[in-house]
Amino acid sequence: MAEPASAQPHAPDEAPAAKTALVRVRADILDRLVNQAGEVSISRSRLESEVASLRGSLFDFSDNLARLRRQLREVEMQAESQIASRMAVSSEREFDPLEFDRFTRLQELTRMMAESVNDVASFHESLSRSVDSAGDELVRQARLTRDLQRDLMRVRMVPFASIAERLFRVARQSAKEVDKRVNLDIRGGAVEIDRSVLERMAAPFEHLLRNAIAHGVETRAARAAAGKNETGELLVQVSQQGNEVVIDFSDDGGGLDLARIRAKAASLGLLAAGEEIGDVQAANLIFAPGFSTAEALTELSGRGVGMDVVQSEAQALGGRVDLFSEPGKGARFTIHLPLTLAVAQVVLLGAGGKTYALPSVLVEQVLQLKEAALAEAWRQGHIASHGQQAALHYLPVLLGEGRARPAGQRSSPVLLLKSGSERLALQVDEVLGNREVVIKNVGPQLARMVGIAGATVLGSGDIVLILNPVALAQHLAQHPELQAQYAAAAGDSPALPPAQGKTIMVVDDSLTVRRVTQRLLEREGYQVLLAKDGVDALEQLQGRVPDLMLVDIEMPRMDGFDLTRNVRGDERTAAVPIIMITSRSADKHRNVALGLGVNAYFGKPFQEPVLLGTIASLLAG
Repeated sequence: MAEPASAQPHAPDEAPAAKTALVRVRADILDRLVNQAGEVSISRSRLESEVASLRGSLFDFSDNLARLRRQLREVEMQAESQIASRMAVSSEREFDPLEFDRFTRLQELTRMMAESVNDVASFHESLSRSVDSAGDELVRQARLTRDLQRDLMRVRMVPFASIAERLFRVARQSAKEVDKRVNLDIRGGAVEIDRSVLERMAAPFEHLLRNAIAHGVETRAARAAAGKNETGELLVQVSQQGNEVVIDFSDDGGGLDLARIRAKAASLGLLAAGEEIGDVQAANLIFAPGFSTAEALTELSGRGVGMDVVQSEAQALGGRVDLFSEPGKGARFTIHLPLTLAVAQVVLLGAGGKTYALPSVLVEQVLQLKEAALAEAWRQGHIASHGQQAALHYLPVLLGEGRARPAGQRSSPVLLLKSGSERLALQVDEVLGNREVVIKNVGPQLARMVGIAGATVLGSGDIVLILNPVALAQHLAQHPELQAQYAAAAGDSPALPPAQGKTIMVVDDSLTVRRVTQRLLEREGYQVLLAKDGVDALEQLQGRVPDLMLVDIEMPRMDGFDLTRNVRGDERTAAVPIIMITSRSADKHRNVALGLGVNAYFGKPFQEPVLLGTIASLLAG
């Protein structure tokens, strides 16, 4: 392992760096170590998920324990009042403390139950302390794991200057073949980058140099006529920006010949007859597969393989390529690459009932659009972003799920994405937040799929694909037949706003009933909101109105009857269908419920097919 070029100078009393012991390590062993560190990180994430679930269960445990205390106290008061009443009837006014038989068996049981509840409370407190301690240990382990991964990443890093001699040789040979004089300057060679990233991009870097010499730098006579030095200047500038390495390839040549590019694109069928496009779109045509403006086949140009490979390789690594050109002054290609392929920052998204991840570097902005604004954006087919129009898509539709529909909610998140000069607006159901994840290889089958940058494993054990929606949209635009298939599957044009899904609110004080009903409804494709009593339901109704409500009668703070009165008395919620599900199956309860405006009444336990059929008919109007 060579000493990195960025080593800092030592003080006089320190030993020179040359005496530092070095060890050669096989690349496959190093990759295996990095992979094992990633597995440790995934296992820790699973433990964190389990501890978080345990915390939630303890919270429910505490809630139920408090409710049990209240109920037990009420039983004690009822027992005491009954004994006092019985004593009054028998006219026994005096009480001998030694006559223990006056304490009924009911009182003894309530006292024993109170002691048992206190024992359970002690157990709950002990369990809470253990969970808090486990959480603290996981935080410490996360810090140690992060340090381990960071150190392993540093071992994988090599300076960009390690391929400098290779680039100089390519520049010399290319200039000699076309009889041009060029001067190559590499700055920032001490910046380190992942060895596998650098190896994979070495060939595209070489092509960028050949392309700059063959097409960018003018001949000696042309440069002299333009008042330039006959030696062309090529600059490779390397810098690190956050979790990215940015590499600029620039030259002082003539820039891109946009007229020639348009003519060539028209001859290849990339442009329709008479079609007018802007300079930025014309410049990006050089990234089209098989595109070349060379008139003759040489070792340097004319083979139709080049710039498209540069862009595809960068995108496959989770990076992007930006192009800037100024006529007569030169062109600059800016390549953004991840520092490492082992760990990445992603944004987790929920859409169509599934979870996906996007590289954070693609996300430029996150908007929260209300229904009216989103419907208008769908009618226009785009969202204005930084003076440009970003085409609007729904993520599952981009993935080929033509019948997918967004969740019904008052506002929806829309992500503004940017990759190079391409922009895209992406609607999803929810944004789950940023995560640092370990990237896994998806294998040769999925690696050939457009728009899949990798996969990762969440703490829950779920496998999540890391997507590049910009590449998916480009692929869809280049294949009109796919657009037609998606439109046929959806029964409408993908450019129109998708129909909203159905949301059901379950209001019940029993945690078990809420969870069982939630699983039943989600299995049928409904979005589910949960409320533990009438007050909680009214608070949630202020922010979101469901399409239907399932309500229990007996609940603390506010029962089902009072909740129904409030729902029917509010203009926003008066038309929401309500199904009452309760253990009170007497006719008087049913009549009161129906009198308040309940649409259907079921006793517990209910038959699932009958309930689902009633829900479907009420939602259908």
